[in-house]
Amino acid sequence: MRVLFIGDVVGRPGRRTLATRLPGLRRSHAADVVIANGENSAGGMGLTGESAAEMFAAGVDILTGGNHVWHNREAYDLLDSEPRIVRPANFPPGVPGRGAAVVQTPAGHKIGVLNLQGRVFMQEIDDPFRIGRQQAAVLRGMVPVVVVDMHAEATSEKIAMGWYLDGKVSAVVGTHTHVQTADERILPEGTAYISDVGMTGPRDGVIGMAREGILERFLTQMPVRFQVATGAVQLNGVLIDVAGDGRAQSIERIAIVDET
Repeated sequence: MRVLFIGDVVGRPGRRTLATRLPGLRRSHAADVVIANGENSAGGMGLTGESAAEMFAAGVDILTGGNHVWHNREAYDLLDSEPRIVRPANFPPGVPGRGAAVVQTPAGHKIGVLNLQGRVFMQEIDDPFRIGRQQAAVLRGMVPVVVVDMHAEATSEKIAMGWYLDGKVSAVVGTHTHVQTADERILPEGTAYISDVGMTGPRDGVIGMAREGILERFLTQMPVRFQVATGAVQLNGVLIDVAGDGRAQSIERIAIVDET
């Protein structure tokens, strides 16, 4: 199976570039499954029914989330009702949605997807390592190919998760920082790993947001309302080839810039 994982989609510019670029990318790379992180797809923070529908229409098969997925209240019902969306599995029991799922694409490909959220420099929620190992075992009992979105701030925590799940899942893909890293590799037991897949959104802001507001916040420490940036838009992703036994064979970074 060939999996295309698209980095965090930021606002309308990210959704627009996704709609423009993804069909061709999927054809040229013969991707069987497309996963995208959509937690920043609505106005730069959060997920809505409209933003999810646009990404599915563009060709995304599965959406993952993170700490911002709760920003829009309407997402709560969406997380409960839409089986193609997962949110971090290590939130406490009883919150909306599901943290792991086996999804069958229209072409008949089945894949397990697990979403985890880190705790270093982030909200103190349940242990992603313990829950990650448990959920990975459940998914691997159902399908051989399992991809983990490790949504975390600290690179050390992401790398630790990669080693912890090596051989237990097909890939551990980092999200959240919006900056694509150059450490993609296949770990010894067959798990593809990258610390951060990057961002699909405005290139010339600060991780997708207009730099003026971000700079004002850093310089004054006063509350500032952030806006999605304008200008050139990048699309970041990784292409992962997985054998029939669930072991990754290769991982390749994708980085495209649309000048506007």
